[in-house]
Order: sequence, then structure tokens, then C-alpha cells
Amino acid sequence: MPPRDAERHLATERHGAGERVVLVHGFTQTGASMWALARHLEAHFEVVTLDLPFHGRRPRFAASLEDAAAMVGENCGAANYLGYSLGGRVCLTLALEHPELVRRLVLVGATPGIADAAERLARRQDDEALAARLRAGGTSPEALEGFLAQWLAGPLFSHLSAEQADLASRRANATDRLADALQYLGTGTQVPSYGRLGKLDMPVLLLAGARDAKFSAIAKQMGDLIGVNANRALIAGSGHAAPFEAPETVAAVVREFLERP
Repeated sequence: MPPRDAERHLATERHGAGERVVLVHGFTQTGASMWALARHLEAHFEVVTLDLPFHGRRPRFAASLEDAAAMVGENCGAANYLGYSLGGRVCLTLALEHPELVRRLVLVGATPGIADAAERLARRQDDEALAARLRAGGTSPEALEGFLAQWLAGPLFSHLSAEQADLASRRANATDRLADALQYLGTGTQVPSYGRLGKLDMPVLLLAGARDAKFSAIAKQMGDLIGVNANRALIAGSGHAAPFEAPETVAAVVREFLERP
């Protein structure tokens, strides 16, 4: 991988000691969002959190999901990687493109892309339309607040409590950069990788909330394609945001997986 330079620096935080675990957040979140989960892991591992490109304190440009994944690998090095939603797509891309950096892989509510070309195009058009509305709304705190309220009112998140939704960490973002994230890192831009999943040879844990029917089904499909090194677990009582709805339970499952011989 190319050496890291200032333009490819991502803001990271490290806590604890031991084997490294990198936690990668979802869309509209920041590295701080992952501390709901990290606080249950830092007694056992070195836990690294980061702000993805277009998110948080020091957003930097990334041309694609592949570029974002490479930046994460450059900044965090060889480690165990856990990615949630957008972060899961980034970590999966890193594992496929730079497997030497990924010791074990945990994907939470993640997808290898949209296989159907028409559906993929429709999703890309939807994301670009949302990005255009975000840019048109301006960059004021009120514009960000309105968008976050709209985003969290969607079907994946409307059941979250205020603590689980964690608006405080999401407010570190900016509307124009979130628009860039939709345009460059959205699911519609992702090259489907179903046919490459069998090449993953590191241990993989596929997690989903038991109430998240869509991503539970995707986790099963991915596990079948990955093969014998795939493990799957459903988090009872949780939806798409399992790491924030049940962080202690998710941490226990992740710890057991990471500590296996």
C-alpha cells in the first residue's frame, strides 16, 4: 500500500492494550459513535476508532469505497476490523483488496453490494438526489439538525432511544461532506462482490440484529458464499443498529470470536 501522507490522514483514537481491534462507524456517525461498543472491549484489546472520509473532525477526500478502505488500512495497519453498515462495506472492501491487513473480520449490518444492475442504478440515483437536497439546504447547524432528524426517523432507526441514536457524535458532521459521502461511498456506487467472498480466508463473523430481516438474510447469504471460515450470529431484540441497541451483548459475541484459537 502507498505510504500515508497528510492528505490521507484520518483522525483516530486508541484506548486499551493488547491485540488491535479497529471499529469503523456508519453513515452520519463518527469515531465517537463507536464508543458505545468500545468501552466493553478496551479492557481486553487495543481499540482504535476513526472518522471515515467525509465524516467527523478531519474529513478528507476519497474517490471511491476502495480508496476509503485503503485510507483506513494505511492509518490503522494490520488488525482485526469491525465495520458497521457503511463501515462494514469499507472493511469488507479492505479485506478483499488488502487481506494481509485484516486478521479477523467482523461485519455488522453490512452488504457486499446490490447484485441487480437496475436496483443498483436506482439506489445510486436515490443517493445522488438526497445528496443534491443536502447541498441545496446549506451548511448551517439547523440544516444538519433537520437532516439528522429525517435520517433517524427512517425505518432502520426510528425505534432507537435518544441514547442509542447518539445525536451528539453525529453533530460533528457537515451537510456538504455527508452529501459527498452519499455520492462517493453510497451503496449504489459499490461494485458487487458476491463472487469474491469465497476468496476471504481470514475468520469472518457476520452479525445482524434479529429484528433486521433484510440484513439477517444478507448475513446468511454471505456466510454461505464465504464458506467454512464464516461465522454468523443474530443479536436478539435488536434491529439494524445492534452495536448501539445492545453494545454489551455485541461486545461479548465479538470478544468470544476474537479470542478463539
